[in-house]
Amino acid sequence: MENELTAPFPILGVAAWSGTGKTTLLEKLLPRLGEYGLSVAVIKHAHHSFDVDQPGKDSYKLRSAGAAPILVASRQRFALMQETPDQEEPDLAQLIAMMVPHKPDLVIVEGFKAWPIPKLVLYREGVGDVDILTGRWVEAVALSAPPPIDLAASVAQLDLDDSEAVAQWVVTWLSAKNDTMSSKNTSSKHMSSKQQW
Repeated sequence: MENELTAPFPILGVAAWSGTGKTTLLEKLLPRLGEYGLSVAVIKHAHHSFDVDQPGKDSYKLRSAGAAPILVASRQRFALMQETPDQEEPDLAQLIAMMVPHKPDLVIVEGFKAWPIPKLVLYREGVGDVDILTGRWVEAVALSAPPPIDLAASVAQLDLDDSEAVAQWVVTWLSAKNDTMSSKNTSSKHMSSKQQW
């Protein structure tokens, strides 16, 4: 996994050790990004077995009976459930592809630390290994204290407890990412039209 995972929309990983406050920050960040008019989807990695269904409900019974996948829908929401018993780890590329029809402005990926996507790394002093702050894909770090190691000059430093500053960084990053994606698409279209001649 060397090349950046791509999609028709920007993807930003939020990586941190358990106990750092990823979900807490995202709970504050998502409404702020919404205030900027952004549609933000989230893909969350779970390290444990989980179930969004409830034993005894018809959908649970149908899934247990072999429906694969099962889609449960109401006026307010829908949930697609697919059993993946032979899968060691979820395939982020497949999950990203499932987001394409929804056309979000941004997909935030919580977890999936090893995948080649730009990352905002959260680090709380004393929680986990500092090596998470380094690496090719780290674009910014949000810290609870001064960095415990020297960071690359290109890495933005943010205050983990200042969700507004983190939101502003995400909006700025997203704008730059969209500009880059737009210029790549223009170059690709230009090359394609030249090849037709």
